[in-house]
Parts: sequence; C-alpha cells; structure tokens
Amino acid sequence: MVLRAIYPGTFDPITNGHLDIIERAAKIFDELIVAVATNPVKKPLFSLEERVLMIREACAHLPNVRVESFNGLLVEFARSLDARVIVKGLRAVSDFDYEFQMASMNRKLAPDIETVFIMTSLEYAYLSSSIIKEAAMLGGCVQGLVPHSVLPRLKEKLAERGCISHSGSRNSNTEPAQGT
Repeated sequence: MVLRAIYPGTFDPITNGHLDIIERAAKIFDELIVAVATNPVKKPLFSLEERVLMIREACAHLPNVRVESFNGLLVEFARSLDARVIVKGLRAVSDFDYEFQMASMNRKLAPDIETVFIMTSLEYAYLSSSIIKEAAMLGGCVQGLVPHSVLPRLKEKLAERGCISHSGSRNSNTEPAQGT
C-alpha cells in the first residue's frame, strides 16, 4: 500500500521554506502531492497555472512529488486521491494556533485523514510568501529565499503590476508596505 500525503497551500510564490518542507516530506512518504489551492479569500499575485508551473520546476528533482491544483474542501481532495495524510509546515507558535484549528476541523470532517506537522528549518522560520512579495516590492534582495526559477518571474510580475521597476526600485505610486 502506498502512503500518499498532501502538502496544501497557495504558494504565492513558493519559497525555499516551502521547498524545505516538500523535500523533507518526500523522504517520509511514498508519494507527496503538493496541492495548490484556489483560495477565494486571498488575492494571489500569480495565477493558479503560474504557481503550479513554478512548483513543478522547483520540485523536478523529486521523483515522488507531483503538483495538483484544487478548490473546495482539502479533505475531499485528499479522499479523491486516496491520500491519508495532510502535511503542514510550522514556522512559529502563531502558525500552530491556526493550523491546530484547521487540523481539528479536518479531523471532524474526515477522521480517517491524519495531519502531520513538520517544523521548518530554522534558516526559513521567518519566511513567508507575503514577506517575500513585500521585500521584493520594496526593492529588497530575495535571492536565496525562493527557488532560482521564481526570482525573475517575481520581479517581472511586480513590474507588470506597477509595484517595482525592472531595475528593482519601488514605484512611488504604491502605498508604503505595512511595518516599513
């Protein structure tokens, strides 16, 4: 019997923190499905297709990892793929509070599916897609924080949206980022 797990998220964009969790989970499970969510609450920078493509490129070296998109309930998607485990990455205590609620709800909806938490490596504990986008928008260097193939796409996407110029400097028409 194949032990199949799902690692869900919006991955907007995938970071090296995400990739760390994917690589480590791929060593534990026979098959890992990176499940890219079409979360209607979030307004992603990248399209669903772009996010799936970037993850596929970043995970090309992992033969037991595949990337799928989904909408709706995660547990229903997991059941449709005969996945018995949901993998969630944790960076800090604040992540645990939210993820504990989600895991509890998923357990109520699907008691046959387990949630496994993997702590991120310390070097990525501060990293999130949101902080990557904010730093890049403000002209900060995010090299080494996202897979190599993501960096030029991130810069181009922010330039298309008028958030930064192609040289990386911030557009004066954008609002200052929170906390800066």
